Amino acid sequence: MAKVKVTGDGAVREVTLTRGEKRNALDAEMLTGLTEAFARQPDATERVTVIRAEGPVFCSGLDLRERGGGTIGSSAIEAMLHAIELHPLPVVAVVQGDAIAGGNELALHCDFVVAAETARFGMSLAKIGLAPSWFLAKKLLEVAGPVGAREMLLLGDLLPARRMAEMGLIHRAVPAAELEDAARAVIDRLAGNAPLSLRAMKALMVRAMTFRDSIAHGDIDALVAQASASADAREGIAAMLEKRPPRFEGH
Repeated sequence: MAKVKVTGDGAVREVTLTRGEKRNALDAEMLTGLTEAFARQPDATERVTVIRAEGPVFCSGLDLRERGGGTIGSSAIEAMLHAIELHPLPVVAVVQGDAIAGGNELALHCDFVVAAETARFGMSLAKIGLAPSWFLAKKLLEVAGPVGAREMLLLGDLLPARRMAEMGLIHRAVPAAELEDAARAVIDRLAGNAPLSLRAMKALMVRAMTFRDSIAHGDIDALVAQASASADAREGIAAMLEKRPPRFEGH
């Protein structure tokens, strides 16, 4: 069975992560499936695209076993998130469980996030010796602002959905039993709006934020690459997989 399932129902297209038994960790196949799903031009009848996930976890980020083995890297997840960001229709994430690291970025690259109050969001990269690329970090700055981005990146703690909503990082946080109704209310409102207006305004907002791409960041890329290739990163990933505290030595 495909790890990314795409279904359509008139005005609404749904993209579902189906690797629930693996906490919907993003492997190479899933990254390709998501990129292709959002790069494909929507049909004329479509008005909104929805991302959801099977199982108790929305997305736990990149599959660390594949990342550690060099099968996937930051360029693959960047391509996937870029496809979501440039998708011409509004994108709604329905988050029923934790959205961590790449899963957090996946949610925050959507136009609307409706989450169960039991869900948590965060970037735990500092806890395993990694760092986000320029593309990933600038999205956090856009959504969370400097204060929120510092908390998510430097502390690496997971934030409850209710706190995310209070900080303005996501659209709504509701009791888990009300998640589908709350998501449907947003989806239906978007689907009922004028399609040409939606496309124009989505393009306007995407264009307005692309100025950050032109900021020189080669030195930042070098620092990120140094962290990603470090012994600490190898130790952090191993510790996560072995469910033990990491022993960082700063090299």
